[in-house]
Amino acid sequence: MKRLGRSLNSALLHQSRQAQRTASAAPSQTQFIRTLSVLPSQAGAEKQHKQAWTQHLLRLGLGLGAGASLFAAYGGFSSSHCEQQASAGQTKTAQSGSRPIYSEDDVAEHATKDTGVWVTYQGGVYDVTNWVDQHPGGGARIMLAAGGAIDPFWAMYAQHKTAEVRKILETYRIGDLEGGADPSKQVADPYANEPKRHKALLVRSAKPFNAETPTDALGSGPSTPNELFYVRNHLPVPHVEPAAYSLRIEGEGLRHVELSLNDLKTKFKRHSVSAAMQCSGNRRHGMNEVKKIQGLDWDIGAIGSAEWSGVKLRDVLRYAGFDEDNSDGVAHVQFEGLDSDISGTCYGASIPIDKAMGSHGDVILAFSMNGRTLSTDHGFPLRLVVPGVTGARSVKWLSRIITSKEESQAHWQQHDYKAFSPGVTMDTVTEEDWRSAPALQESPVTSAICEPANGAQLEEGTEEVAGQWSLPRAVPLLLGALSTDDHLSSAHLRLVPMFVLTVWDLACASLLPSAHSRTFGHFVGWC
Repeated sequence: MKRLGRSLNSALLHQSRQAQRTASAAPSQTQFIRTLSVLPSQAGAEKQHKQAWTQHLLRLGLGLGAGASLFAAYGGFSSSHCEQQASAGQTKTAQSGSRPIYSEDDVAEHATKDTGVWVTYQGGVYDVTNWVDQHPGGGARIMLAAGGAIDPFWAMYAQHKTAEVRKILETYRIGDLEGGADPSKQVADPYANEPKRHKALLVRSAKPFNAETPTDALGSGPSTPNELFYVRNHLPVPHVEPAAYSLRIEGEGLRHVELSLNDLKTKFKRHSVSAAMQCSGNRRHGMNEVKKIQGLDWDIGAIGSAEWSGVKLRDVLRYAGFDEDNSDGVAHVQFEGLDSDISGTCYGASIPIDKAMGSHGDVILAFSMNGRTLSTDHGFPLRLVVPGVTGARSVKWLSRIITSKEESQAHWQQHDYKAFSPGVTMDTVTEEDWRSAPALQESPVTSAICEPANGAQLEEGTEEVAGQWSLPRAVPLLLGALSTDDHLSSAHLRLVPMFVLTVWDLACASLLPSAHSRTFGHFVGWC
């Protein structure tokens, strides 16, 4: 059967790359393709396209999957290693007849690499010395629990609570805790006070909460409804009293400034920018259909468009004394949020100073979304919005801004949201790999078909196809392509060249299914 692809293929990518060489930067926005027509193609082209497509998915999927979720990469741990460790543990158990019993004091004595790193979890004792340097979240995070319980950390990072991760942990078990788990030390749920969410959101993880927009809502209008806008959280949602809120601005070339929410609303000119925002892992589900990769299983809905209103970042930095002509080597602006883990480590990220101070002035400290006050999930009372840049840099619940010669040293800037070559996996990635790979910034050109739905039954005749595409900046796009899996290089779509884009307009395509091809299918693509 023919299946209509859910992507604009390499012709769009080629055109956009050609245009980007000469186009100047402008706000990132998203637009639907206007018109296209479907034409026949050759079987040989189909086979070649499929092969190239699979390779392309693997190249992109592997890299983004490597860093897309703080601890999700446990799934990439070598099964052969697990089997070897399990065999060793079974041998030890068989020889001793039963697992050794250790007291809390025994465990506490093993809190360094010299003594060995022991931890407890639900009454078990584990020697994780050899796992510290392999931990996807960084060895420093495991060392926070060294000599004690990891239960509080796993309550915070609930993605650990899977059978796969438990299996890995069990290979390091060396005994049981004396008296078993202490019921009086049960860990309070850090996610107990999460805000209410719309039931139509497609939940990809509950703790922390991550959910995407239903496909039907992606093409519902020029802006994604606030209640259905995708949610990407890394930590528990903080609850902030607006009257007590304060934003700190400091760093190289600045005087220390603290601004209240009222200061921001009264001391600076208000600006609005219409921009798309997208999670780096959006459409990972399509990659997983080719080869399993790590991270949340996003379909096409981890993207949305909104009108963001607030004050320009560059206006605030200038207010604090920043001088672009005398910046003394400042290369980055770092941001910290009020969301934090059990150790007090807050979410952080950074963007280049050129983006922060760019002539378009499109980087916004936003307190409004689509004309309404930000919701708790979307960063109330203040969030950063960086158009054209991956959503991970648009820090929510913004608490601190720092100008610096260096990037943010936060985990999410240094050990997450980076892309690697196909030869690097979570089994083989090294500290040098993390250090040398650039942090993701500008989003790629991307597209998806929203209507008809996957698996829809099509009647003979003309069928309207609608989808969305997103650009990191405004560039002239002249030609794209749409394809079926029987005729992968056949469909051409013609775009009116544009530099100033509108957000989430509707694209239409004329599709003429044949009598034997009435089932609409899709695969997800990158362009």
